[in-house]
Amino acid sequence: MELAYIPSPSRGVIHLGPIPLRGYAFCIIIGVFVAVWLGNKRWIARGGRSGTVADIAVWAVPFGLVGGRLYHVITDYELYFSEGRDWVDAFKIWEGGLGIWGAIALGGLGAWIGCRRRGIPMPAYADAVAPGIALAQAIGRWGNWFNQELYGRETDVPWALKITSSTDGRVPGTYHPTFLYESLWCIGVAVLVIWADRRFKLGHGRAFALYVASYCVGRFWVEYMRVDDAHHILGLRLNNWTALIVFLLAVAYIVISAKKRPGREAVVEPGANPSTGEDDADSASDAEAKDEDAKGKAEEDVKEDVEEDVKEDVKDEAGSGTKKT
Repeated sequence: MELAYIPSPSRGVIHLGPIPLRGYAFCIIIGVFVAVWLGNKRWIARGGRSGTVADIAVWAVPFGLVGGRLYHVITDYELYFSEGRDWVDAFKIWEGGLGIWGAIALGGLGAWIGCRRRGIPMPAYADAVAPGIALAQAIGRWGNWFNQELYGRETDVPWALKITSSTDGRVPGTYHPTFLYESLWCIGVAVLVIWADRRFKLGHGRAFALYVASYCVGRFWVEYMRVDDAHHILGLRLNNWTALIVFLLAVAYIVISAKKRPGREAVVEPGANPSTGEDDADSASDAEAKDEDAKGKAEEDVKEDVEEDVKEDVKDEAGSGTKKT
């Protein structure tokens, strides 16, 4: 008897007239905004300009979406190019199917282009946006809930996810909500990176590497629970192998980088004021304006003092009865 479970939405899209509003897309969009907002706050705290994170995100986000979709289509090509399938569906990103590995890889390329155009060190930018990316993933995973996809094994735990759709081979029932497990794990990853960055002053890409390594740990066991079709190598799902390899690379980067480049970058954005995130030129203009005000006030004080001295001399001469010649 089912006493409690997480219900699935009856549909993942609401039509506002001719315009479809898709839950999956909303989750992606909200996640991007949260990542940019948090990344901007961290970038300013590191001494960068406000708005720089958003400017570079204009490059990173489209690249990331393309990379995520490419990874999904390549690793699950039979869903789009096997007999009876329509290859046009490979472009229907709103129906779900984004691989985080491809999104980070190609999104990183887009961010590198944006950073290079602004003369900004890519590792410093990656450190600033790392917790925001983890939170974006946490929000984005709820898109799988709207689409009733990527759930785990059957279970009767009180927090089980109830699947009602029978399309694409789904079997209605209650399953482990792996989307929820990964969402909560990503929130924990964001908190861990923020804490470690404050505690150890991580720099030169090590905060980003910590995000990658800690995410891979969670993704490994969540992936192990999933029951959707996937390619297997030596008994493990492809994404398990990817998580394991990427984890080892991230840990190696942290160790090597800490030895070769300890500490963090002193300057993350040329021309920005490290304390306020404003342009040095603007700060210099403000300082010059203050100097001018101070000079003007000093001249007024001197003028007033001279006038007072003249008045005192006149009074003294008038009282003594002397006459100036």
